[in-house]
Amino acid sequence: MTRGRAVLAALLLVCALGFVALGVWQVERRAWKHALIDAVTSRSTAGPVAAPGPSVEPQPYRRVHVTGRFLHDRETLVRAVSNLGSGYWVVTPLDNGGFTVLVNRGFVPPERRDPATRAAANGAGEARVTGLIRLTEPGGGFLRSNDPASGNWYSRDVAAIAAARGVTDAVPYFIDADAAPNPGGWPRGGLTVLRFSDNHAVYALTWFALALMSLAGIWLVLRKRTDRPK
Repeated sequence: MTRGRAVLAALLLVCALGFVALGVWQVERRAWKHALIDAVTSRSTAGPVAAPGPSVEPQPYRRVHVTGRFLHDRETLVRAVSNLGSGYWVVTPLDNGGFTVLVNRGFVPPERRDPATRAAANGAGEARVTGLIRLTEPGGGFLRSNDPASGNWYSRDVAAIAAARGVTDAVPYFIDADAAPNPGGWPRGGLTVLRFSDNHAVYALTWFALALMSLAGIWLVLRKRTDRPK
């Protein structure tokens, strides 16, 4: 066997081992993803528990309830695309007397951006909110950074929104409100998307197939040629 064929066989072996490692990694990722989906499903469909305070680690997508008063004069509009179209999330601080939590009250179209167009939903009385815990979304959206100075928000960045609105006791998460209707019909809650990509089995099969192809290549390189002239 020539030196060149030996080098090629070695390279194919390295590729095969690498592909196997990537396939095993995807199998492990698949198990992790399924455990995550099961956990999210369990949390989001369970009965609501009291929203945790600042000293408790929040569990994403845990269904919670909280009672307090909305600080409507400090609401923030975050650009959004939902199954209702393009518009805004209405994020409003809710003071429950012990801490303040930002509540994503739901979606409004551009023509409902002005709070005056949905004044019926902005009452001053005590409100009870049920929804899902969501972790902060720092920075901004894809290729677009939040700009607090100009009021342009592309993600629900809890710390940045709280600082911009002068909320000093905000917990480090926000709540996506459920579909309970608001007076006047806006904002529309209950639009949380609970969908996770799960293509790991396909990826794993692809890597394992490439590993088999590499091994086949080694066999082709190393086998004795039967058509060699005698």
